[in-house]
Amino acid sequence: MTRTGELVMSAAAAGLAAFGVTLVNLAGGGTIDAQVGITFLVVLLALGSVHVAVRQWCPGASPHLLPLVGLLAAIGFIEIYRLDRYRAGLQRWWLLIAAATAVGFLFWVRRRGLATLRRYRYIFLLASSVLLMLPLLPSTGPLPLHGLEMNGSRLWVTLDVGFTVLHFQPGELAKLVFIAFLASYLAERQTGLAAKKLSGLVEPRLLLPLVLVWLGSVIVLVVQRDLGASLLLFAAFVAVLYAATGRAAYLGVGGLLFGGGAVMSWVMFDHVQRRVEAWLRPFQVYDDAGFQISQGLFALGTGSLSGSGPGLGRPYLIPNATTDFMFAAVGEEFGLAGSVAVLAAFALLAAVGFGIALRARERYRKLLAGGLAFVIGLQAMLIIGGVLRVLPLTGITLPFMSYGGSSLLGNMLGVAVLLRISHEERT
Repeated sequence: MTRTGELVMSAAAAGLAAFGVTLVNLAGGGTIDAQVGITFLVVLLALGSVHVAVRQWCPGASPHLLPLVGLLAAIGFIEIYRLDRYRAGLQRWWLLIAAATAVGFLFWVRRRGLATLRRYRYIFLLASSVLLMLPLLPSTGPLPLHGLEMNGSRLWVTLDVGFTVLHFQPGELAKLVFIAFLASYLAERQTGLAAKKLSGLVEPRLLLPLVLVWLGSVIVLVVQRDLGASLLLFAAFVAVLYAATGRAAYLGVGGLLFGGGAVMSWVMFDHVQRRVEAWLRPFQVYDDAGFQISQGLFALGTGSLSGSGPGLGRPYLIPNATTDFMFAAVGEEFGLAGSVAVLAAFALLAAVGFGIALRARERYRKLLAGGLAFVIGLQAMLIIGGVLRVLPLTGITLPFMSYGGSSLLGNMLGVAVLLRISHEERT
């Protein structure tokens, strides 16, 4: 695909979003109104600005990333607009802010490249720790920044800006900063971690980061009771560590540590037990913990092959459909065909990211690209698996599709990093 093809596909994504809004309006007895034009212009402006930045500052970047992001964002926006018009208006603003952040990042690294990030790895470690701890702030007080507990987990932060109150998840940005640190740290210590002593083991001091990260993820799990964030962070660390060393032993140790943490969380937290019970027996606890999963399964079954059509289903019966259960809403109104298209888009997005990592010659860029691709793919797998009842629900968002500024901002920034890596490897 050429740069012109990238622009055409991005414009097609904007047209898809506008067409979906039109169908939702007509299904509700409305007409083609200003919302259609605004949606088309906003999506085109967001994707087009990133496209122009790529042409200007990293013309060698992969042309396959942006169209896939546009497709996912368009389908997600159609369902958000169908479920909550107010949130759809906010999502448009967040899409513009996320695109502006990606453009700003590409401008920042236009001369020195990603070597700039490598110099600040310990600052990134500190920043990720601070971001993860922000939800522990008091819920009330004189400060404009407060922690917020929702659905048994404390992973939100509210910011009072006077005329409104903003909600965001610091963990969405923390995962990117954390991967940037990991890639830099492991790139320098790859030889020592991959080498064996005479006993067949590595130096204990080199295993210390693995233990510390496991303890950190357990702390996040215990204090914030956030199973999704702790799982994502720890899995990302083990994956990048394996990519850096090629030693399957790290996967085994990581699996054992994760299993111990999962059992401990099930024993300690009532809301984790409720989620496991809802996963195993949703219809037996339909009136309680199983209601959301059951409604999601009903929606997927109702969608059949081609779906009921945008605006003609009843995804509003699913609690938190715009965030946790976006895939179920898509399955009902776009059917199996739309669901497979979403799965294919995520698979292609992860494949492009891993392809960038495989082609990278420099160790740091290879680990950074692989870590980002892994996190995007794993996050999609966890939430879609939870909706399909393959995995327990983790409470994380579907990248690029779910409502939420912090999720959209963090994932768009990750795509910008992948764009820059692919450009540097080509040039």
